[in-house]
Amino acid sequence: MNILEFAKGELQGWGKYERIIFPLEILLITLIAIYMKDKTAALISAICGICATITAGKGKISCYMFGMISNICYSYISFKNAFWGNLCLNMLYYFPMQFVGISKWKKHMKEDKQEIYKTSLSLKERIIYFGGAFACSVAGYFILKYLGDANPLMDSVTTVLSVIAFILTVKRCIEQWYLWTVVNGLCVIMWIGAYLNGSHCFATILMWSTYFVLGLYFLYNWHKEIKNEL
Repeated sequence: MNILEFAKGELQGWGKYERIIFPLEILLITLIAIYMKDKTAALISAICGICATITAGKGKISCYMFGMISNICYSYISFKNAFWGNLCLNMLYYFPMQFVGISKWKKHMKEDKQEIYKTSLSLKERIIYFGGAFACSVAGYFILKYLGDANPLMDSVTTVLSVIAFILTVKRCIEQWYLWTVVNGLCVIMWIGAYLNGSHCFATILMWSTYFVLGLYFLYNWHKEIKNEL
């Protein structure tokens, strides 16, 4: 597949409202971030991160390409704000996992729309994943607290849930959106705290707030799509 064919596939399957609302959403966040005089890294991270979430929700493989750029920028601002869990998460996990995601998704694409087939976990798998998330979050809290993390509890929970949510993203499971919703809500709170402490990261707050809304939107859409395919 050449670049032109790939681009055409990525532009297929979008609803008429999505074609209007999503670009306007990105434009609005960009203008607000510029007005608030945010750092360039925070703005790029927000734009690419939102594009990654939107394209992931639509089952488009380009989400991983946007994700790579967002990971690099977000790692930088996490470093500046001493959120060590989020820094490690993005550089040591998210970034290399983007390549894994591309490889896995390419094997499960719908030829007509160039979108992935959506799946869901069994009850046993849900218990394993969510039980593991709780245990690892507790352990992560004590580790990050020892390392002097600025917010060890929030950073631990968001980091652990993000790791598991990304695994479920690669596996094409709808349960990812439940975890992403929790992560996104907590990250909004975490970055508001950083902003109030003097960090120029308003675009990052907008980014996570947008993630939260998009997570709920795509949770609803994936439920509907999976139900229709049964």
